[in-house]
Amino acid sequence: MRIVKENILALCLLLSIPLLNIIYQVLNDGERGARQLITAVDHQIPFVEIFVVPYLLWYAFIFLMLVYFCIYDRAIYYRTLLSFCVGMLVCYVIYFFFQTTVPRPELMGNGILTSMVKYVYGADQPFNCFPSIHVLSSYLMILGIRHSKLWTIKKDMIVSTIAYSIILSTLFVKQHVVLDVVAGVLLGSLLFKLFYYLEAETVFSFFKRMFKTKLQSSEKS
Repeated sequence: MRIVKENILALCLLLSIPLLNIIYQVLNDGERGARQLITAVDHQIPFVEIFVVPYLLWYAFIFLMLVYFCIYDRAIYYRTLLSFCVGMLVCYVIYFFFQTTVPRPELMGNGILTSMVKYVYGADQPFNCFPSIHVLSSYLMILGIRHSKLWTIKKDMIVSTIAYSIILSTLFVKQHVVLDVVAGVLLGSLLFKLFYYLEAETVFSFFKRMFKTKLQSSEKS
């Protein structure tokens, strides 16, 4: 409870994610026309319903990683969250002007995994694909832990395994195509480098005034 109280204001910044997600819902249609970016590689990738498990794990993974960063490495928390939020906005601009779609397979049966995939398909229209926000955010968690003072080989392996399984899941459950994944990784890399290497005083002065938090360097010695 004490940890929550000490970090409550900074944790409130996480509300920016569901707020920005409202824009996602508004743009999630094909009224402006939608292109397909399917490549020959995508045709070789099978539909594997077991990957719906890591796909849905994304929600808890991103939330828990950001809470972890907030409590134990505030500088990386700000950088990662900023990269995520700005990345979402960049994606929304692309979705508005360059909407894409991914064809989905016909689902047969009523097993647990099939029902989970049906839930995903029902909750998310087959648009807003390029770049993939699932990929963008998952890759940011990898970059975050690797640039954090919390880094250890064990933590890197755990975070990377979960994140890469989520990234692969976007392909195997046919929510995205290869180009969506590539764009998500590139966008995440670009934004994280931008917010990581900019002078901390410039990027985080707003947060320092709000929370009166002294940012500590998170670079590994």
